[in-house]
Amino acid sequence: MVSAPVIQSHIPGGSGIITGRFTIEESTHLAVLLRAGALPAGLEFLEERTIGPELGQDSIDAGKTATAVAFAAVLTIMLLSYGLFGLFANIALILNIAMIFGLLSLIGATLTLPGIAGIVLTVGMAVDANVLIFERIREELKSARGPARAIELGYEKAMSAILDANITTLITAVILFTMGSGPVRGFAITLGLGIVTSVFTAIFVTRLMIASWFDRRRPKTIEV
Repeated sequence: MVSAPVIQSHIPGGSGIITGRFTIEESTHLAVLLRAGALPAGLEFLEERTIGPELGQDSIDAGKTATAVAFAAVLTIMLLSYGLFGLFANIALILNIAMIFGLLSLIGATLTLPGIAGIVLTVGMAVDANVLIFERIREELKSARGPARAIELGYEKAMSAILDANITTLITAVILFTMGSGPVRGFAITLGLGIVTSVFTAIFVTRLMIASWFDRRRPKTIEV
């Protein structure tokens, strides 16, 4: 400590006066000590390194590429495996991704690398419900049921498995968001939103498209 003066009133001009019974030597010594902290100190650079955002940007670009590849692969497999019904599932998947980005924009979330990972996982999980439904419809068709009844039973009997799988995953996402921090929360947000939109598009959107197509065409047989 150099000096501990008593502040008797406010300092309106930004400067004050230290009063006391100082000798000339004491006051000069005090002034030197107070000015010592303001003396310029030279800095000699021994080494300088600059770290840019290239590493993070490379990871984000790789994540975007992985998302695009996964998205294209899922669309192709669904189309080849289920034909017209696979096309309906692909349309629902595209709507699903659009809804995820819309919700992220609505809540003002920033898309990070863990968030991209959550979207990639959602792409794979989004068609899982449709696969369960379509496979159930195939089983009902093998039981010599009519197309309309097979579609209805396919959705009814696959509903419990879809809800169980997605509810447990949603609980996991909630726990990750509650107990995690930073990147873990980003992953949990996109995963949770993806689960909600996936269930909505799988149960309602694809069923609406299939029902509209069936009412318009009234086919005697269907291929799933």
